[in-house]
Amino acid sequence: MKLFWKILAYGFGAVLLLVGAAALVIVVLSNSKLKKIYAVAVKPVSVAADPEAVARGKHLAETRGCVDCHSADLGGKTVFENGAMGRVDAPNLTRGQGGLPAGYRDEDFVRAIRHGVAVDGRGLFLMPSGDYTTFSDPDMAALLAYLKSLPSVNRPRGPIMLGPVARGLVAFGKIKLSAEEIDHANVKPAVVTPGVTADYGRYVAASCTGCHGPNFSGGKIASGPPDWPPAANLTPHVQGRINKWNEAEFLRTLRTAKRPDGTELHPAMPRAFGQMDDVELKAVWAYFKTLPAAETGVR
Repeated sequence: MKLFWKILAYGFGAVLLLVGAAALVIVVLSNSKLKKIYAVAVKPVSVAADPEAVARGKHLAETRGCVDCHSADLGGKTVFENGAMGRVDAPNLTRGQGGLPAGYRDEDFVRAIRHGVAVDGRGLFLMPSGDYTTFSDPDMAALLAYLKSLPSVNRPRGPIMLGPVARGLVAFGKIKLSAEEIDHANVKPAVVTPGVTADYGRYVAASCTGCHGPNFSGGKIASGPPDWPPAANLTPHVQGRINKWNEAEFLRTLRTAKRPDGTELHPAMPRAFGQMDDVELKAVWAYFKTLPAAETGVR
């Protein structure tokens, strides 16, 4: 009997050792990715703070996902908090207490938005810069004009504390920083003309790729909390959710957050997208109609 308990104790100790070793590997691997430094040559933009530019920038901030993570006043908020994924707070983008430092420059905004890289060269966690690499220079300038016009919000940023699942996903490449995936030397801002065209729709729909994937086939959102449902397939595939909708139903769904059958969109779907104007949404619809069919989640 003593031998049995001794063997059991050794076995339990071995399991603990293996678990500890695995945890150490995950921490080391995730830290190496989170602390990696990216050297980025930032292409400057010319920012004019005229009322028209500020208004355009406000529209972009409200309809391209900025307010969903950074809050309506852009003073930052908790994006998610749970035991598995940990806690992630989006930063305060104003000049108030807990916000941007006094020396924060236009090029620092561009580095963060287009490249997903912080002032110190680290990749920004969960910043979906892959959605914004093609932002046109006029739109980038307008967005910066608006961000620089914001009233100060005094709101200290909470911590970024990754839970065990999030660290594991980062360590093994299931969650990738935008900075890791962007070809920084070949970021090319789009040159676009607004209109109800598939080309303009492609430009606008870039804001959707972070969740729906580069080919819009949807599937599991790796960077989201475990309770987030898969993103919808937006292609004409038989598995796609919108392949049976018409343009009016698509616009109404985005505007009301309710599908044609009356079911409500999951809160993970940014409600701000419904604030796009008719030209933007109709252009996105025109673009989606040109997509090749793809099975859900096959990105």
